Amino acid sequence: MNMIEATNIYKKFNQLEVLKGISLQVKKGEVIAIIGPSGSGKSTFLRCLNHLEIIDKGSITIEGEMMAKMDSAGNSHYQSPSEVRRICKKMGMVFQGFNLFPHKTVLGNIIEAPMVVNKMDRRQAVSIAEELLQKVGLIDKRDSYPSQLSGGQKQRVAIARALAMRPDIMLFDEPTSALDPELTGEVLKVMKDLAEEHMTMLVVTHEMGFARGVANRVIFMDDGKIIEEGEPQEIFSNPSHPRTKAFLNQIL
Repeated sequence: MNMIEATNIYKKFNQLEVLKGISLQVKKGEVIAIIGPSGSGKSTFLRCLNHLEIIDKGSITIEGEMMAKMDSAGNSHYQSPSEVRRICKKMGMVFQGFNLFPHKTVLGNIIEAPMVVNKMDRRQAVSIAEELLQKVGLIDKRDSYPSQLSGGQKQRVAIARALAMRPDIMLFDEPTSALDPELTGEVLKVMKDLAEEHMTMLVVTHEMGFARGVANRVIFMDDGKIIEEGEPQEIFSNPSHPRTKAFLNQIL
């Protein structure tokens, strides 16, 4: 069974068509890196998958459950809001801007959603949070506030917070683009560890080393479309589409 099936996704903002018929299937345990120039629709596509944006056309299925389906005209119809929320809980998302609650400690940030959304008791939520802080190397920052952390530490807390909901799929939207180069490595290490644990991951990234070394598949997007996809070796060494070649020549 595919973890994600997105079929013929279209998305407009007013008159601007941002996604123009995107189709993608993601298998269990697969790590997919989505690369491409700014404005190509990468982040919008990710946000459509977990209902932060509403699609205009197409269908989205998560772990075999239809979240949005297409009618005969191609228009999308979503399940009820409660069903959409339930399906979206299968996915965790990490944003480039961390999005931590500034008035809560590191621990408070991580236990909030399990307690409020999943009605988990505090003791169990704290136990899970501490286990995740060990995993991301930040147990010593348990009682610190976001303002006391570096960007890399904030992003690792954001990853722990997403994992606290026990998702089956992790979506990363340019998780290192707001970080200084020396802090990027610590976040990528956590993501690499997750990949080695066979977490299903979809990663929008400008980190070509990560895409080449960790991803099972690389997708190149431009102008709202998937232009090319394949194994990292193939995409980086021998891209078949001239647009992919031009993009990689510019940044590598």
